[in-house]
Amino acid sequence: MATIKDIAQKAGVSPATVSRVLNYDASLSVADETKKKVFEAAEELSYRKKATNRYTGQKIAVVHWYTEKEELNDLYYLSIRLGIEARCKQLDINPDIYFFNNIDDIDPNEIEGIIAVGKFSDQQVRELTAINPAVVFVDYSPDDDKFDAVVIDFERATKRVIDYFISTGHEEIGFIGGREIFKGETKPLEDLREKTFVNYMREKNLYDERFVYVGPFSVEDGYRLMAQAIEELGDNLPTAIFTSSDVMAIGSLRALHEADIAVPERVSVIGLNDMSISKYVYPSLSTIKVYTEIMGETAVDTLLERLEGRKIAKKVFVATKLVIRKSVK
Repeated sequence: MATIKDIAQKAGVSPATVSRVLNYDASLSVADETKKKVFEAAEELSYRKKATNRYTGQKIAVVHWYTEKEELNDLYYLSIRLGIEARCKQLDINPDIYFFNNIDDIDPNEIEGIIAVGKFSDQQVRELTAINPAVVFVDYSPDDDKFDAVVIDFERATKRVIDYFISTGHEEIGFIGGREIFKGETKPLEDLREKTFVNYMREKNLYDERFVYVGPFSVEDGYRLMAQAIEELGDNLPTAIFTSSDVMAIGSLRALHEADIAVPERVSVIGLNDMSISKYVYPSLSTIKVYTEIMGETAVDTLLERLEGRKIAKKVFVATKLVIRKSVK
């Protein structure tokens, strides 16, 4: 990387002159021809000024909708938080980690803004914005017109799975999914993966409501729902199953193994997230890779844009990728 000294040598001036020219020092008295030489030398050497970060040493609050104990059981949200922390470290910003059960500990006077990870009710959104109006939501968008958000296009990802199954000869395709609930409420949130699966399978004239099983997001529920499907459907078990998370897929694989149902010879399985363990289960799990750490990094950058003065809300979609392993044929 070119330095000010390199530019000075090429332009035939002192490093101090180069520095003052590149910083547009109005008090500098040199000929226009000298300035031109400096700029041309900088361009030829591909010089780039070091970015300054006025948020160095500042704090942001990272609020997780789970409790700390719950987060340990969900690598999806944990890896998003790790991405946030990694980006903050690069920028020399201090992220203070909070869980929603202790947001009263946040001092509004000590933070520049908030990154909210997970699902938040309207009341919770109001509580967060009362602390600081600069909030970026990750994995949820409470209001596209008001708030910045970093999300995954689950509709596109779900269609990609179904298209893959159809292209490999499957017509009997099942779904094992989860639903989430706002803290303090009882009504489950609509899950876009489930909604898209039902609508897209109907569009393809392949939908069979018997093949859809839904419960909470957990390994145990993936196991329970698959065991229920095996018992209820018997020989009519679909030949391919999309599970809406890798943790549910891992539970589902266990239920299939215990029932001596061969994967992928009898049933092909695809999950979603691409957890680090997914490639090591048996058979290795095909999945939709979600770039969770990039989601976290993007949330930090989006918050800084807002703090720099952007007024219009922005919704960022992070791409996904279908990863084929040995759980499908």
